[in-house]
Amino acid sequence: MTPVKLKQKLAIRYVRAQLNILSLVSMQKAAIKAFRLFCTPQQRASGKYPAIFEKGEKLSFRLEGHMVRGHRWAPGGEAGKGSGMAVGVGKRAATPGDGTGRKILIAHGFESSSRTFDAYIGALLKQGYEVVAFDAPAHGRSGGRRILLTSYVTMLRSIMDNYGPFDAWLGHSLGGLALVLALEDMQIETGSRLVLIAPPVETMAAVEVFAGLLHLPMAVVSEMDNYVEEISGHPFSWYSLRRAIGQVRADILYVQDEEDQITPVKDALLVERDGHPNIRFLFTRGLGHRRIYKDHEMVKQIVAFF
Repeated sequence: MTPVKLKQKLAIRYVRAQLNILSLVSMQKAAIKAFRLFCTPQQRASGKYPAIFEKGEKLSFRLEGHMVRGHRWAPGGEAGKGSGMAVGVGKRAATPGDGTGRKILIAHGFESSSRTFDAYIGALLKQGYEVVAFDAPAHGRSGGRRILLTSYVTMLRSIMDNYGPFDAWLGHSLGGLALVLALEDMQIETGSRLVLIAPPVETMAAVEVFAGLLHLPMAVVSEMDNYVEEISGHPFSWYSLRRAIGQVRADILYVQDEEDQITPVKDALLVERDGHPNIRFLFTRGLGHRRIYKDHEMVKQIVAFF
């Protein structure tokens, strides 16, 4: 066992013991602590941002007390390189080429950031798209320590209000689920396109995996569900891609690896069996949860869909 894996194992044991002791005192307090841990990334994508980020216009706005930061690229130009532009939520931003071309919004996954999508940004610019990509709360260069799915959805809707309208979207993992929830009750233009790469299908399934890792009693999981409904108005089961995707009136490409250990293929197959006529499925083997969107051939196929 490597030192990193040993450290992770010891940390899990420590948290597991903490939560189980707390549950003896108060199931509700243990549930709140567990939920906050569930929403806390254990690592941030770090390192130097690819060169293409120096050519994009810097964007930022405040969301729930924290700054979220992103970039915008205009096809054929540098889109206001280094402008540091900040726009408040509810105040629409001036947009390069507004109304003259196509726009796409990219949403990254949990413990990732916009920096990992540089290959897509360059390829989409060549296809004439204006590209917008932000780091979610508690990720990349954005502020905060935790990310709630509701916050991610709110962020995406704010971006659409301020920098849209968009006619294309690309989301990996948590970003894909957040996009579906953001788009389910929005009016979408005919011909709009959405690519989902390895999205989680049911939030409750992710919670159950988390609970199993920490050996949480079912009573604590039930209290977590109650707490989520109290703060958001909906239980975990409502935050479901399978529930919401039927309301998204876009042409959808759903990409899933058969050996994905994070978002299992069996969940994607349930969505496929629902028979949505606007969804095309693309299954791969051996790419897993993260390599699937970085693989050169997959980048080409996904960009071609747009």
